[in-house]
Amino acid sequence: MKRSMKMKRSMKMITAVACLTAAGTTFAAPFGEPGDVAYADKLWSAMTSAGLVGKGSIMSAPYTGVHPHGAILDTIDATATVDGRTNVVIIKRNYGGPGVSKQVVANDPAKWLKAVTVMYKRTGYDAADKDWFWVKYAPNGSVLKNPKGMSLAGMVAKGAPAGCIACHQAAPGGDFVYNHDRYK
Repeated sequence: MKRSMKMKRSMKMITAVACLTAAGTTFAAPFGEPGDVAYADKLWSAMTSAGLVGKGSIMSAPYTGVHPHGAILDTIDATATVDGRTNVVIIKRNYGGPGVSKQVVANDPAKWLKAVTVMYKRTGYDAADKDWFWVKYAPNGSVLKNPKGMSLAGMVAKGAPAGCIACHQAAPGGDFVYNHDRYK
């Protein structure tokens, strides 16, 4: 009888641990995992091949930026092909530093570039958030991390009160894009 009760308690404990582990996995942040970073690497390669990032890349006219992106920005819309799928990509270059201005960025963008933030339309990825894949890169194409050490790639800050998705959900037109409403 005692052995049977011990066994039942052990089974309950194992079940409880399994549930907590499953719950922890369920509520883990939906971004920054190795698969997200690997996809972000493929996206950077595709953008580099298309001349959208890196040395000599296509650039738009610099304009005054807003937090959290940078003091001066330039943004381009294009397409990129990742894993055989061609989709829309929005690339925002974030410039900053003492003395930064639209003119100095136009003359020497590489000197002032601090980060590259990207939205890539990844069909079937996250329907609730219009299938955008989010990533923030260093100028060299490495994926940046937030203060908690999480890589900023994937469904960045999904469900959080602030961050990429929370901010862009407020964009007029329902497509998560502030400049226009073309990508519904």
